[in-house]
Amino acid sequence: MSLRKSPTLTPARLAANRRNARKSTGPRTARGKGWSRLNSLRSGARSSLYHGLWRAMCDAPPCQMASTARATLTPQLASHPLFAEAVDMFVKAEIAVVEESRWHREATESRRRKRC
Repeated sequence: MSLRKSPTLTPARLAANRRNARKSTGPRTARGKGWSRLNSLRSGARSSLYHGLWRAMCDAPPCQMASTARATLTPQLASHPLFAEAVDMFVKAEIAVVEESRWHREATESRRRKRC
């Protein structure tokens, strides 16, 4: 149970509540409704194209990230900052994995040569 006493609903407060309620009805014009409909897609991260790119990049064979991205994206999408950032992230991760495996292979060969 709350210790705070609920405010008394006076006629002035009721009138203020009704005035405020009239202000917050959302967009009224077709243009405003269309604009607000796109609020969730403002960044593009929720689009099916973006999720398709992620699926394609995750399923891409090793050392094929860049070619998979070129095959998946149109030139317009490839120039979009959101898609370019995602592709760049995948390619950098791929390069890091390749470099690490190269370093591991060279270290293993070096150890083998020292044993002989």
